[in-house]
Amino acid sequence: MKSIFRSLILAALIGNSATAQSPWERIAKMPSTLGVEKGSKSFKTSDFYLEILNSSHTAAAFSPVKDTIFDYTPDERLKLRDKDGFYHLGDINIRYKKISEKEWTSFSSAKKRVDVLPLSGGKSVIAASDLGPALGENSSISVKRFWELEGKNIVLRFEISNLSKEEVEIGSLGIPMIFNNILQDKKLDDAHMDNVFFDPYIGKDAGYIQVNRLHGKGQSLLVLPHLNASFEAYNPLNDDPTPRSIVFEGFHEWMIHSKAHAENEWKGVEQWNEPTSAILKAGEKRQYALKFVFAPSIREIESQLEKEKRPVAIGIPGYVLPFNEVGALHLKYGKKVQSIEVHPAGSLAISPKSVNAKWQSYEVIGKVWGRSRVTVKYKDGTVQTIHYKVIKSQEEVVKDLGNFLTTKQWFDDKDDPFGRAPSIITYDYEEQRQVTQEQRAWYAGLSDEAGAASWLAAFMKQALIQDKGEIEKIKRFANETLWGKLQYSEGPKKYGVKKSMFYYEPDSLPKGTYREDINWNVWSAWKKKEADSPGRSYNYPHVAAAHWVLYKLARNHEGLAENWKQHLENAFHTSIAMVRLAPHYAQFGQMEGTVFLLILEDLKREGILDMANELEAAMKQRADHWKSLGYPFGSEMPWDSTGQEEVYMWSKYFGNHDKADVTLNAILAYMPTLPHWGYNGSARRYWDFVYGGKLSRIERQLHHYGSALNSIPVSDAYRENPNDFYLLRVGHAGAMGALANVTQDGFGPAAFHSYPSTLANDGITGDYGSGFFGYAVNSGTYIVKHPEFGYVAFSGNAKKEGDWVITEVTTAGKNRIFLAPEKVWITLEAGRVSTVKYNTKTKEVELVLEGANEHTKNALVQINREVKTSATKDERGFYKVELSEGENLFKLRLY
Repeated sequence: MKSIFRSLILAALIGNSATAQSPWERIAKMPSTLGVEKGSKSFKTSDFYLEILNSSHTAAAFSPVKDTIFDYTPDERLKLRDKDGFYHLGDINIRYKKISEKEWTSFSSAKKRVDVLPLSGGKSVIAASDLGPALGENSSISVKRFWELEGKNIVLRFEISNLSKEEVEIGSLGIPMIFNNILQDKKLDDAHMDNVFFDPYIGKDAGYIQVNRLHGKGQSLLVLPHLNASFEAYNPLNDDPTPRSIVFEGFHEWMIHSKAHAENEWKGVEQWNEPTSAILKAGEKRQYALKFVFAPSIREIESQLEKEKRPVAIGIPGYVLPFNEVGALHLKYGKKVQSIEVHPAGSLAISPKSVNAKWQSYEVIGKVWGRSRVTVKYKDGTVQTIHYKVIKSQEEVVKDLGNFLTTKQWFDDKDDPFGRAPSIITYDYEEQRQVTQEQRAWYAGLSDEAGAASWLAAFMKQALIQDKGEIEKIKRFANETLWGKLQYSEGPKKYGVKKSMFYYEPDSLPKGTYREDINWNVWSAWKKKEADSPGRSYNYPHVAAAHWVLYKLARNHEGLAENWKQHLENAFHTSIAMVRLAPHYAQFGQMEGTVFLLILEDLKREGILDMANELEAAMKQRADHWKSLGYPFGSEMPWDSTGQEEVYMWSKYFGNHDKADVTLNAILAYMPTLPHWGYNGSARRYWDFVYGGKLSRIERQLHHYGSALNSIPVSDAYRENPNDFYLLRVGHAGAMGALANVTQDGFGPAAFHSYPSTLANDGITGDYGSGFFGYAVNSGTYIVKHPEFGYVAFSGNAKKEGDWVITEVTTAGKNRIFLAPEKVWITLEAGRVSTVKYNTKTKEVELVLEGANEHTKNALVQINREVKTSATKDERGFYKVELSEGENLFKLRLY
C-alpha cells in the first residue's frame, strides 16, 4: 500500500499549493472512479515489487526490489489520476469489428472505469480478471487480463475471445506503457531520482521499450514481446487527460496491430511497419503478452536481450547511411536468417559477409535516398525490422545545405522596416517562402534558436567546406546586419545580443506593415523593448560562433576573410558580454557552449593571454557553480537536454571529472542506441516544435538539435575510453542526426515528427542550425579494432591489407580522425584528408591530403600526442604541410 499512501500525501500538497496549475485543479474536481480506496495487493519476485489495485487490476506500483522507494509508474499522482480516461499500466485499447460490419468498435479499459471481475488463475498467475463489465453486454469479444510470474520477471497477458458466430477482425490492439515521465513540480534532483524516460525500438518481434532513470545509472527496465506481441507501432495516448506540456511529454502505447488506425487517423502516412490486423474465427481465443525484465545497466541492454533469447542487431556505422559509405549489419539470434526483404525494393543492397561465427553479418549499401525498412525473417518465424535512412554523402549534404541557406534563405530586402537585410532568414519549406513575419517574434527576428539557427548553420558550413561566394554573403550579414543591429556596437550594452530584430509594435510603424491574417494578441509577439533585451544568454553562443568562424577563415586560409585578430576578439567580447549582460541564464549550460572553450583555446594558441585569462576565470565561476549542484542541467525549462553539452566540456576542462561523469550518464539516459535511424542517437526533446517548429505540439522530436550537440560530450568521452564501443555508437549516431533530416535540395528542418499521424520533417527551418554546429565541430572518422567485427570505420570505409588498415575518410570536413587502437586524435585547422593509412605493426600513419587550392595552400595538423615526423610546427603548434596540386602525403610514426 506504500504507493497509495504516497499519492494521497502528494495530492494533498498539490491541491493546497499556490502554484497548482489550473489543469490539475480541474482534474482534482473530477469524480474518482479507479477504486484506489478499495485497496490493493502486492507481490514480489527477486527483481520486482508489483502492487495491483483490487478494483481495476491495474498497477498502483511497479518497483525494483533493490529500490522500492523508486517507482516506475506515476505513483505519486495515483490519487490525482484515479478518474475515467487516465491510463495506467495494465490497461488495453482495442478496435474490432465483425466481418459483416463496416465500422470499427473501440474499447478502452481506461475510458469508463468499472470494477473488473476477478478470476482464478494457475500457479504462476498473481492476478486475473475479466474486463467484461467494461465491454458491455453486446460486445463481440471478451477480454481477460493476467498478471503472471515468470521466474524473476513479470508478464502482462491478455486473452481475447470471439463471442460472436462470425469472424471478428482485431484492427488495432494497443497496450499503454505508463511510466513516470511526469516532471510536474519536480526540482532537478528530485526528477533525476524519481522519473524515467523511455524509448521504443519499433522492430516487430525483436522490438522492445527501454525505460531509463534520468540519472542514467543502475538497472534499465525492458519491455519485451512475450506472446504474439509484435511491436508494430508506437502511438501517443493524447486522449489521456494528464496535461501535456514542457513538464510532460505524454504517454504512448505499444501497438501489436494498427490497421484500424492506419485507415483513419494515420491515413496516407507511410508507417514504420506495415499495419496489420488479426482475424478471430467464431469461438477462437488469442493470447497476447508482454514481459518486463531488467538489464543490469543501459550499456548491457543488448546482452540482456541475448539472455532473453531476443534478436539483437548492431548496425555499423549506424542507421543513417550515406551513399558512399559501406555499412554492416550484424544479427545475433538463436535461429538462422531465412529471408531478408527491403522496402522500398532496391533502396538498399544487402549481401552476406563472413565476420564472426557468433553473428550473421551483412554488407549494407544505400541505393535510393530516403527511408528504408529491412525485414528479417528467421527460420522459427520471428520477424525483425530495422529502419535505415539513406542520404547523400556527408559532403554533398553539407554542400546542399550551404547552397540552400545562401540562396533560398538569403534575404536582401533593403526596404525591410526591421533592418534585417542582408541576412539568412527562417524558411517555410511547405510554403516555399521566407518567414518574415510570425507571431513568435524570434522566428522572424534572426535571434533565439529558431531565428538565428539558419545563419548559424551557414557560418558553420564554412568551417567544414569553404565556398567563396557563400562566404561573401555571410560576411555581408556579419558586417551589415549582425554587428550594430542584432548585436550592440556601442554603449553599455556593447556586444550584447538582442532577443529579436522583429517585433510587433503597429503604432510605431507604417500602417500595413504587419499581416492581418496573423493573431498578434499573444505573449510571443514581443514589443520592441522586449525584443531589444540583451538578457537571454542563449542568444550569445550563436553570435560568438559566427565571429569564431570568421576568425578561422581569415587565419587559416587566404582571400576568404580579413583581420583574424579582430574576429577572435569579437568572439571573446561576445562570450564575456553573455556573463555580464545575461547573468541569470548564463548560470546554465548553453547550447553550443562548446564554442566558448574553442575560443579560449584559440586565444591561448594566439598568445592573447589577457583575454584568455579573463574568459577562463568567467567560465570557471560558472563551472564551480555547476560543481556544487547534484544535476547541473537547469535552463529556462524545468528539465532540459540543452546544457549537458557545455556542462560536460567545462567540467572536464577544470578537472571536475565526477560532474562530467554525472553529465555523461544523464545524456546516455535520454540518448539511446537501437536499430532505428530516427531514435538511434536522438537526444530527447519534446517541446521545441512549440518554440521552434511549424506544426506546433508536444511531441518526441527525432533528431532535434540536441542530438548532434550531445554527441560532443559522448564522442569526447569515447576518445578518453576507446574500449567503450557503446559510446562511439551513441556519439556517432547523434552527430549524424544533424544530417539525417536534410532534404535532397538542402533544407534543414527543426526535427522529424515521430507521431504516426505525421512521420515527416517539420515544415520550417526553426532551430536546426544549433545541431549542425555540433556536427561541424565534432564530426570525425573513427577507426576501431572491434574484438568481434575486426577493423571498422565510422564515417569512413576501412579495409585491411596485410599490416595496413586503409580508411577512406567520408565526413564533410575530412578534417578529424581518431585512431582508436592508438588513442590518437588528429585534427586539421586547414586542409583535408582523403585517406588514412595505419600500419598495425610499425605504427606508421600516412595521411593522404587533398591538393592545394586558391584559398588553402597549407595543411595545418594537430595531434594529441607527440609523434615522429619530418614536418615542423608553426608558432601556434600546428604541423605545417605545404600543399602541392594533386595528392600530398603527411607521414608520421607513433611512439
